[in-house]
Amino acid sequence: MVTREQLARLIDHTLLKPTATLEDIDRLCGEAKDYGFYLVCVNPCYVGYAVERLEGSDVKVGATVGFPLGAALPEVKAYEARKAVESGASEVDMVMNIGFLKSGDYYAVREDIEGVVRAVKEVNPEAIVKVILEMCYLTESEKVTALKLCQEAKADFVKTSTGFGSGGATVEDVRLMAKMVGDTMGVKASGGIRDLKTALQMIEAGANRIGTSSGVAIIEELK
Repeated sequence: MVTREQLARLIDHTLLKPTATLEDIDRLCGEAKDYGFYLVCVNPCYVGYAVERLEGSDVKVGATVGFPLGAALPEVKAYEARKAVESGASEVDMVMNIGFLKSGDYYAVREDIEGVVRAVKEVNPEAIVKVILEMCYLTESEKVTALKLCQEAKADFVKTSTGFGSGGATVEDVRLMAKMVGDTMGVKASGGIRDLKTALQMIEAGANRIGTSSGVAIIEELK
């Protein structure tokens, strides 16, 4: 059985709601330090603040990019990612351009991801780029194609969901992601993971990172 400490180090403690305040970010960072979460994931405007709040701890800061629709211009996504890393983010979670994928413009999808990867790595070669696929909107063949494109674009992780779409992480999707790219990329399950049972199911399916706003409740379940 996984320990509380081991599970906490797999969790991206997340707060992305539009009404999040500085006080909320304070609380998020405090919980991350208290419980030993791997990272806090926040909207880009809060990266610098979270970095300051977490100074002296080993908790990392992650930022969303092109969130939650993935439909921003590629140049805008790259700029947003660069600024987040310059502000101290160790990881960025970008949303893939879902419309381009469904249009069959795979070159544009790959270029969009590559632009963010380049921007991030130029600032910090060790920084991590995760690509959110929003699996709930994709057919099985589109899922396979999206995973291949993320691999070709040299992203570090693939991620199931924004948590703002019509569905969240599923065991089946995580299993597919791990099977297809798990040898070379990380797999992050996110969206609808609110209890210990679900978190453990995702890990068993192949996830090596869990994105959730319910991290405290999940850890508290593990006695």
